Amino acid sequence: MSLSVVYTRANLGVEAPLVTIEVHLSNGLPAFNLVGLPETTVKESRDRVRSALINADFEFPAKRITVNMAPADLPKGGSRFDLAIAIGIIAASDQLKRVDLSQFEFIGELALSGKLRPIQGALPMAFAASKSDRQLILPKDNGNEASLVSKAHIIAAGSLVDVYLHLTGKQKLQAHIVQASTSKSIEEANMLSTEHANNDIADIIDQQHAKRALEIAAAGGHNLLFFGPAGTGKSMLANRLLSITPELDEESALASAAIRSISGEAICPDTWRQRTFRQPHHTSSATALVGGGSYPKPGEISLAHNGILFLDELPEFGRHILDVLREPMETGEINISRAAQKVVYPADFQLVAAMNPSPTGDIDDNRASPDQVLKYLNRISGPFLDRIDLQVNVPKVDLGKTLRSKPVEGGKQNGSLKVENSAQVLARVIKAQAAQLQRQGRLNKALNTNEINQYCPLTELEGVFLAKAMETMQLSMRAYHRTMRVARTIADLEGAERVNQQHLAEALSFRSFDRMLNELTEI
Repeated sequence: MSLSVVYTRANLGVEAPLVTIEVHLSNGLPAFNLVGLPETTVKESRDRVRSALINADFEFPAKRITVNMAPADLPKGGSRFDLAIAIGIIAASDQLKRVDLSQFEFIGELALSGKLRPIQGALPMAFAASKSDRQLILPKDNGNEASLVSKAHIIAAGSLVDVYLHLTGKQKLQAHIVQASTSKSIEEANMLSTEHANNDIADIIDQQHAKRALEIAAAGGHNLLFFGPAGTGKSMLANRLLSITPELDEESALASAAIRSISGEAICPDTWRQRTFRQPHHTSSATALVGGGSYPKPGEISLAHNGILFLDELPEFGRHILDVLREPMETGEINISRAAQKVVYPADFQLVAAMNPSPTGDIDDNRASPDQVLKYLNRISGPFLDRIDLQVNVPKVDLGKTLRSKPVEGGKQNGSLKVENSAQVLARVIKAQAAQLQRQGRLNKALNTNEINQYCPLTELEGVFLAKAMETMQLSMRAYHRTMRVARTIADLEGAERVNQQHLAEALSFRSFDRMLNELTEI
């Protein structure tokens, strides 16, 4: 047989489109040609494949070898095609007889010795292969990651020889099963998320209003802004959000892990369902946040998909950088267009931000005039602020009151108030989210206008109250819709069937940043 057909997968955003490798051997001067829009990294596979075949004791045919990678209009990059090309050459040169290759897909980079090296993006490829009902043969180091897809049939091999022996039936490889992580590098890669998950909200001293906002944000998936003087615990509060947020279901966790997979980040089988917590520095560029590059890659907002994006020192981010987040905050995805291709990455993240109300750290500090304070706050545009549901003032803690408080059994106590731990708050959050999913199939943060009217009906008296409050606070229509979503979440936390005036009043109390800006503008 001088012609063979082998299946593999390319990488296009978080998708893994099927690529058919056609290998034809013909008479003539020995040559090795790759066609089908291969990039430079793919063209380099010719030398890797030739050396791997020879060093693994296979015969490299002294013929004219033509490798077609279809579809020809799909850009193909990376070293993931090495294994498929090598298997195609072995089959076309009759070294692999009576094997139905249509039941398999192959991905992996070949070392010159014939060993298989891991590749990026194994998880999306495993997910796509599971839908095609084919076995996926890939490097052993990608086995755990790919096996997270429960319906996928994963065969992890250590070398080209192992793959050959498996295909011929001489030494069958067992389907790979996810194993507990023992790799130091993977543990280090997940250390940050584990640290956040183990933080307890009971560690926060006082700040009951801020902790209430944190609970509402966790229950409804709302965006959240903490502002207040330096040292009042804003970052500490943000770091506790993971501890009161439920783990992801399998479908959502796979979507998040797929983005980390194509970015080359380690995925730990022990913690892969935890929500991600991304904290980019304020010197990050717009491309680092939203993604891009000559060959598009996901940015921080996509890596935070189904998780939390924490922006500390919010005004220190460039205004144009923050404004590029406005579209993904509304749509839950980011479109990156380049001359060669267009890629869509999911970016359904929960934004948590922290900032000081003044360039000096405290708005009561006389070192900054009202004009300087207003100029500092105006680094954040109004449309961006409108997309933040909860805006919470975090005041200074009464140190004397804190020092007089004593711990009590079952928790901590500030003055006469007993503090709840994260497990107690999480139980309420899970119950509230279950009510939302049963009622509308998604969290309240995603309610559209029609759903707000349907699930948050107001009486005439409540409508008048809200209209007057909106007029007084000079809130936009977008802020109105976000206030209604927050009120619906507050009602769900209380187990109430409908939103009432008390829920509306509490939701409006979390628009304190808008009030502060209005007051400064009037000065």
